[in-house]
Amino acid sequence: MNLRRQNSCLILPARAGSAGLKLIWLIGCLALCGALIGFIISRNHAVSATAGGAIRTYPVRGTVQKVESGEKILVVSHQAIPSYMDAMTMPFKVRRSEELKGLEAGDQISFRLSVTETESWIDNIVKFATGGVVEPVTPSHPSTAAASAAHHPLLDYPFTNELGQAVCLHSFAGQALAITFFFTRCPLPEFCPRLSKNFAEATRRLNSMTDAPTNWHFLSVTFDPAFDTPPVLRSYAEKYEYDSNHWSFITGPKDKIGELARLSNVQFEPDNGLFNHNFRTMIIDASGHLQMVFPTGGDLSEAIVSEVRKAAQAGKHKPS
Repeated sequence: MNLRRQNSCLILPARAGSAGLKLIWLIGCLALCGALIGFIISRNHAVSATAGGAIRTYPVRGTVQKVESGEKILVVSHQAIPSYMDAMTMPFKVRRSEELKGLEAGDQISFRLSVTETESWIDNIVKFATGGVVEPVTPSHPSTAAASAAHHPLLDYPFTNELGQAVCLHSFAGQALAITFFFTRCPLPEFCPRLSKNFAEATRRLNSMTDAPTNWHFLSVTFDPAFDTPPVLRSYAEKYEYDSNHWSFITGPKDKIGELARLSNVQFEPDNGLFNHNFRTMIIDASGHLQMVFPTGGDLSEAIVSEVRKAAQAGKHKPS
């Protein structure tokens, strides 16, 4: 084939022009398709990478234990979630109540779990089998004993704080106390991390108030003492920039922690290395009386500040 140049351009002979143009057109189409595919892939990767910093997603399979349509909650006994959570029974939040339609206890489902630093939810729920065996969830039995029983021996027991120091509950006499129960490995942000965030935010608010009381203290009690050693608790506490003068993280022997939880009507049970548990944040006033119980999670920081301010004044204004 004879080729000649014209103005520095390569020219095909006239008799080969048609075939050459077709070849150029085909190469151009392939290049365009490749560019489009590359753009789509790179765009998806960018979204995934960007979302990965804010939203982590996990495919999950499990058995429905309970459907709470009004609360948009689905309790699921799920399989292990690789690189995130062991198999256990957990309540999951859905954003749209329509996701729960047609679901019943015993259904086998798959779904997507999305997690950010502040919340988690599930969607893309698919039922692939009906009528599975539901394993009953049996939390530890709560005690009916009052938390404010007259000088219970547990008040004198030396628990251990995040600094490895012995701490007795009676040493906080005369202070307003806020007490909650948690474990450091809790994986969902609106559970234990939210409880700790409540105390962190309440601490900042109280410390920033010019008229705030000084006789107050927060206690975060772990019900996972085998894992939550003092060094683990201290590392966890530092993530929340805790003030050790007003906030302690407490551990102790399993039986003593269990007894304190029962006296506080906190229910928990081990589940494949983690725990199923209820919520309970208590406010005890400076005279040692139970003032308020928050049996829920969520953002309670403002309410805790309000209750602690009142609780710190208890006993200071006695009638003459």
